[in-house]
Amino acid sequence: MRHARGYRRLNRTHEHRKALWANMAGSLIEHEQIKTTLPKAKELRPIVEKLITLAKRGDLHARRQAASQLKQDQYVAKLFDILGPRYKDRQGGYIRVLKAGFRYGDMAPMAIIEFVDRDPAAKGAGDKARLEAQEAADAE
Repeated sequence: MRHARGYRRLNRTHEHRKALWANMAGSLIEHEQIKTTLPKAKELRPIVEKLITLAKRGDLHARRQAASQLKQDQYVAKLFDILGPRYKDRQGGYIRVLKAGFRYGDMAPMAIIEFVDRDPAAKGAGDKARLEAQEAADAE
C-alpha cells in the first residue's frame, strides 16, 4: 500500500523537481495555458494555486514568498498585478487540467493546464513582442 506517500517524484532529484516547478509555474503564469504530461500537470496545479492565493493577499511578505519560488521578477509582477486581482472573489479552483490524448513518441498521457478565466491573447504574447522588438532592432 502507498498510503500518504506524498507526491510524485517524476524520476527526478529534489533540486531538479524544484527547478521544474519554478520553470513550469513561470510559463503557466506567462502564457496562462501550457501543454505538458498529465502527471506533471496534476502536480503543478497545487503549486500554482498556492501562488495565486499569495497574490490575492498582495502584501510584501506574500510577494517575497512568491519571488522565492519563481525564477523571474516579471512572473511575480504579472502574478500580483493581473492574476491576483482577477481571482480576488474566487474561493479556489483557479486552474483546470484537461486531458489531451497521448504523445506520439512514447505514448505519454498529455494534458493542457490553464487558468479558469484565462486571457486567450496572453498565450504567445511575450514571444510575439520579443520577435517584433528584434525585427525593429534589425531594421535599424
